[in-house]
Amino acid sequence: MFLIKMSKEWKYILYERDENVATITLNRPKALNALNTALLAELRAALEEAEADVEVRAIVITGAGEKAFCAGADIVELLEKSSIEASEWSRWVQAITTDMEKMRKPIIAKINGFCLGGGLEFAMACDFRIASEKAIFGQPEINLAIIPGSGGTQRLTRLIGKTKAMEMLMCGEHINAEEAFRLTLVNKVVPPDKLDGEVNELIKKLLSKSPVTLGIIKDAVNRGIEMNLEHALYYEAECFGSALATEDAREGLKAFLEKRKYEFKGK
Repeated sequence: MFLIKMSKEWKYILYERDENVATITLNRPKALNALNTALLAELRAALEEAEADVEVRAIVITGAGEKAFCAGADIVELLEKSSIEASEWSRWVQAITTDMEKMRKPIIAKINGFCLGGGLEFAMACDFRIASEKAIFGQPEINLAIIPGSGGTQRLTRLIGKTKAMEMLMCGEHINAEEAFRLTLVNKVVPPDKLDGEVNELIKKLLSKSPVTLGIIKDAVNRGIEMNLEHALYYEAECFGSALATEDAREGLKAFLEKRKYEFKGK
């Protein structure tokens, strides 16, 4: 294993690549990794760098320190915005989360503490969410007389259903990791000392698969969920054809018939 530290100096994030895995750490621990505009700009740049790096096959997003993945948006910044500025800022942040879903590489949220407001919105834009037993979730914006602006009203509803989403959004109460798992908001909950190991196990599984096919699955799911069933099934058929046309698909099918281990090349 070798660790590549990027030469670019980031102020609010840490970016590391360990072989085929890029880890992006939100690095404002004293502010519980709250999202200000500068951090978000760095996060977007880091995601673009990871997407462009052909060696990167999986991305992990986490928060510095033991207290928080991310406790939400920077309230001081929000106070300074007019209504028009707030709408424009919301659309800008939404574009980052939408880009995360459009990326062909799987993204894992490693949630180690508070995951609130904008933090939860970014976690929901990831493909997997692995949480510590100490993690706390919520969309508490209503308590400040505002609403989520980074996709929370939409992705939360799609992930857990309208009934519970309305409750979380309108009551603004926190839920623990066990409840988040019950609501299918997270994939798995583990003891804090097992979090790294659980994420590494998931990465190991993902790296054993065809990276090009993982990207096709991600695209089929994220685009198809916005369509009616008839159009979604048509799109799935197109994606199926695209997958079968890859070199990896031919290798996987032949390896199965020849009873040998496949060797995917991401083509």
